[in-house]
Amino acid sequence: MIDARIIDKLKEIVGPDNVAAEIQDLLCYGYDATQMEFLPDAVVHPADTAEVAAVMKLANQERFPVFPRGAGSGFSGGALPKGGGIVLVTTRLNRILRIDTENLIAEVEPGVVTEQFQQEVEKLGLFYPPDPASLKFSTLGGNVAENAGGPRCVKYGVTRDFVMGLEVVLPTGEIIRTGGETYKGVVGYDLTRLLCGSEGTLGVITKIIFKLLPYPEAKKTMLTIFDSIDGAAKAVSTIIGNKIIPTTLEFMDHATLKCVDRRFKMGLPESARAVLLIEVDGDRELIERQAARIQELVKPLGLVECKVAKDAAESEALWKVRRLVSPSLRDVNPDKYNEDIVVPRSKVPDVIRRIEKIQQKYDIPIVNFGHAGDGNIHVNVMIDKEVAGQQEKAHEAIREVFRAALDLGGTMSGEHGVGLSKAPYIPLELSPVQIATMQAVKHALDPNNILNPGKMFPA
Repeated sequence: MIDARIIDKLKEIVGPDNVAAEIQDLLCYGYDATQMEFLPDAVVHPADTAEVAAVMKLANQERFPVFPRGAGSGFSGGALPKGGGIVLVTTRLNRILRIDTENLIAEVEPGVVTEQFQQEVEKLGLFYPPDPASLKFSTLGGNVAENAGGPRCVKYGVTRDFVMGLEVVLPTGEIIRTGGETYKGVVGYDLTRLLCGSEGTLGVITKIIFKLLPYPEAKKTMLTIFDSIDGAAKAVSTIIGNKIIPTTLEFMDHATLKCVDRRFKMGLPESARAVLLIEVDGDRELIERQAARIQELVKPLGLVECKVAKDAAESEALWKVRRLVSPSLRDVNPDKYNEDIVVPRSKVPDVIRRIEKIQQKYDIPIVNFGHAGDGNIHVNVMIDKEVAGQQEKAHEAIREVFRAALDLGGTMSGEHGVGLSKAPYIPLELSPVQIATMQAVKHALDPNNILNPGKMFPA
């Protein structure tokens, strides 16, 4: 428990108005998208790197844990203060420091909202592709800490692929810079990539240098409806096998389509068993040829219908099917566990069939959608926590879903990270030597286990 003396010291560092210790304030920072809740002892809102460093030095002196937090939109409990301590919120560090149109880079603070950053660079004809579903409220520091993805990853890559450099406060309070503004650099270990996806366990990010791209001239959106999962999966490998890399290849299975159609009356065909939302971008003439070629390629694969957007309004209407998935799921059951397994693209139908058997075994609904272009499937186990035994069933089903992904050469998480929710399952994927190696890195940087303790590794 953090006492009044430590609270006073925190107020000296960040100012009295930027420390909260009242119960009504603490409640706001004790949960995330997982629905787990853990109450912190205090919440601090530093304004700059120096204040973050001072908080971390105090934490080491007084031996209290610190939990970095951006917008709190994570699906793995990575920012939750399990066991108590202070939550360090980075949302006051919210400036876009510069956008360099000559070198195609930008420097930002971690509290900048993802969509805001995208809009600002697009005003200058530039492009920041990573687009997690939470982009309207998630912050860039959290995106880097979780190595966030999104629909456009199949063509452009994940957050890590756009991070060139970082300013980071280490768990002991020292400040370092990693990487830089150059596209090449091989002096020393690549600490930038180590910190991307480290889930706030190795440092607090206070500045980020991002790579930018020229904004694509045009885009084309298509909604393709198939009579089988196999047809949709075959379409993905066929398109890419013909040397077309779409911007997005979003997948929705039959259970997902039923949820959306039942609630929003989308008028989807009765024979629809899977949908691919396909988008290409780039040179206007090129994407017209690519769109026509994609239609030719998928036609023999059980295509029921293909809708092609003629303009931005029609494109938005097609995307509506995908965006209505999440609000539709609550009609199945009130509570969900949202997992994000990844398998090789060609194995998508295999893992869906395995999941269907798991659903039948445990008699609980499982709804699947996600990024088929990179094999990233969001597996939503839908339960009612008020019904006795359903949570236990869900956890057993999730373990089997993870095992299915691993058996097919995949991974348990492509975007959400480990945090608290996946930590018990880590030994399914990582060997004892791998885990020990990662823990050795953690101990070297955080000898007192101050920063985000309890995350990622099994207890």
